[in-house]
Amino acid sequence: MRLKLAFLVTTALIAAPSLLLAQEKGGVINVATIGEPPTLDPMTSTADLVGIVTQHIFETLYTFDKNWAVTPLLAEALPEVSADGKTYTIKLRTGVKFHDGSDMASDDVVASLNRWTKLASRGKQAAAFIESITATDPSTVTIKLKQPYAPLVSLLAFNNSAAIIIPAEKQADTMSEFIGTGPYMLKERKADQYIQLVRYNDYKPRSGESDGYGGARHQYLDEIRFVPVPDANTRVEAAVSGQYDYIDSLPVESFDKLKASTATQPLLLKPFGYPVFVFNTAAGVTKDVAIRKAVRQALSMEDMMAAAFGGTDFYTADGNIYPSKFAWSTDAGVKGNYNVADPEGAAKAAKEAGYNGEPIRILTSRQYEFHYKMAQVAAEYLKLAGFAVDLQVVDWATLTQRRTDKGLWDIYISHSPFLPEPALIGSLSPSSPGWWDTPARKSVVDAFTTEVDPKKRVELWANVQKTMYDEVPFMKIGDFNAVSAMSTKLQGVDPAPWPYFWNASIKK
Repeated sequence: MRLKLAFLVTTALIAAPSLLLAQEKGGVINVATIGEPPTLDPMTSTADLVGIVTQHIFETLYTFDKNWAVTPLLAEALPEVSADGKTYTIKLRTGVKFHDGSDMASDDVVASLNRWTKLASRGKQAAAFIESITATDPSTVTIKLKQPYAPLVSLLAFNNSAAIIIPAEKQADTMSEFIGTGPYMLKERKADQYIQLVRYNDYKPRSGESDGYGGARHQYLDEIRFVPVPDANTRVEAAVSGQYDYIDSLPVESFDKLKASTATQPLLLKPFGYPVFVFNTAAGVTKDVAIRKAVRQALSMEDMMAAAFGGTDFYTADGNIYPSKFAWSTDAGVKGNYNVADPEGAAKAAKEAGYNGEPIRILTSRQYEFHYKMAQVAAEYLKLAGFAVDLQVVDWATLTQRRTDKGLWDIYISHSPFLPEPALIGSLSPSSPGWWDTPARKSVVDAFTTEVDPKKRVELWANVQKTMYDEVPFMKIGDFNAVSAMSTKLQGVDPAPWPYFWNASIKK
């Protein structure tokens, strides 16, 4: 069983290849992000912003190529998997150095993976299936499973709640030194001003061509600065004026304005992903599945998407977790449960469930402006259904911290790209904020993740989606296209859900 996911995804990771001229070393780029990351330890956060920054500092054993197939990064090759699917033998690349000058070896990998299974939500997800992680020799790691677990390599490849490899002696629960193997290393972080990364001169790239997040990672730039720009309109104006070299997460209505700029070109990822309302299933008013269903019944997904993204050039109202271009696409559970927009019926259902006026606490942020617009529409529909609404608008770093406390919220608004492996969806892990942990979840998710036959896994995913609609741990709102912008002087950057700047250079 060699996990290869390209056949499961018909939409490429890279929207359009950049046209590269001869690239020269040198220069500094400034990247405008939606805000300040809550941490630079990617194991301990599922925030996209954390992954965007830290993937330049830290690396994982595997990553994804431009077709979303798993490909080796710090590992020499894809793992050798035993016939029973329970033993993974991972050969490591040799000569790879950490930023402190030490050589990466199997003891570092074992210590890092143990930390991942202890601290990371996706590591905890895998931990239930892992019997042992051992160093067979200095360049070989063996993972033994209690039972087959198909998503393992995809989880090891993901840059979100990431299984980063760090030195064995740097394994404290709270990271204070940011020592990775990546092409850039941390030089300075000034809170709310910038995160400064500089080229690591002893970096050892893979050989061969660059291929999505995989292949060779070239270090043309001397320095990358990530600058928090929380206000979406400020990011748009900065893009139009050419103030930054790359500007992430722009409102879709800015697309024509960006096209007219001489300093910047817009980048469109189509389709990018989906917004979600995640419920607190562990505490508060939404602990009751009947209340969660009443909330869903009240809402118009169409109106929320229209408010957030304007025209249908930028969104589709679709209840399938994966759209039709993906092999994972299924309509299981969707009919009668998506885009119902029935506040009157929801009011009756809430009353029958025993709702007595407790406020529905909705966490959102204006740094992703579309989150905020959806929250406003949702609040009005919920009020029509008789719900009291406490709309809490905070910065993104505060939201990602607050959502970890079961006592502080009922719904938080987020979004996700379409992931190559459904087991990567955060809400499937009972340790992820939302804490969905029921016998039905365990039954369908375990059946899905322990099956190794690709065709059977597609069928079993339908059962997982149906259970999501039955128990409502989260609500998918629809599909959307994402807009970012790039300086006309920047080359070697392709549109990607988590933009990366190895391979980037400045036109001379």
